[in-house]
Amino acid sequence: MAKASLVVLISGSGSNLQAIIDAIENKELDAEIKAVISNTATALGLERAARANIETHVVDHKQYSDRESFDRAMMHIIEPLEPDLVVLAGFMRILSDTFIDRYQHRLINIHPSLLPKYKGLNTHQQALDNKDAIHGASVHFVSHELDSGPVVIQAEIPVLDTDTSASLGARVLNEEHVIYPMVIGMHTAGRLTFKGDQLNLDEKPLTEPLIWKNQHLSR
Repeated sequence: MAKASLVVLISGSGSNLQAIIDAIENKELDAEIKAVISNTATALGLERAARANIETHVVDHKQYSDRESFDRAMMHIIEPLEPDLVVLAGFMRILSDTFIDRYQHRLINIHPSLLPKYKGLNTHQQALDNKDAIHGASVHFVSHELDSGPVVIQAEIPVLDTDTSASLGARVLNEEHVIYPMVIGMHTAGRLTFKGDQLNLDEKPLTEPLIWKNQHLSR
């Protein structure tokens, strides 16, 4: 049986990409990353991919007149690879409807908040400003609305009195590195499916996200 194939889109350091690479190398994830695409040539994630002998591409969004043409340039790379999943790992561009529709139900993202809270940027500071007791991250399938779509898993951590945006963000990122490969593994094992727009886990509707907390997963 062929390994599940992934294409990963990045914009920056690629720490979640590294977590996926490590999970594959440690035999925790039965998948192969066919390519890594970055919209910035200086992204550290490109170096991570190169060290793992993964094909890399730079598609500079500044070279395209609109979002649609930029996305089509990425699709030109992705289409021949026929990935089972397109994985957004710190990819900081809003995708066009054309791109989202093409990879519907096989396009996933990780976001540093407990969605639907704090879509967009500066999520950790928002959690602090609102005196949240709990913060975390969400892995979700991508829909047309920003940072929306069915959520598979959320990692929860307590917000400490001593937390800054940086310290809170660092602790959330550690959890991201656990739950992102976990969700990819669920998909590649065939456990995540769609019936229409209803996300199912093990053939049962997933109406609430799974919760990863204190190194345990609960439903």
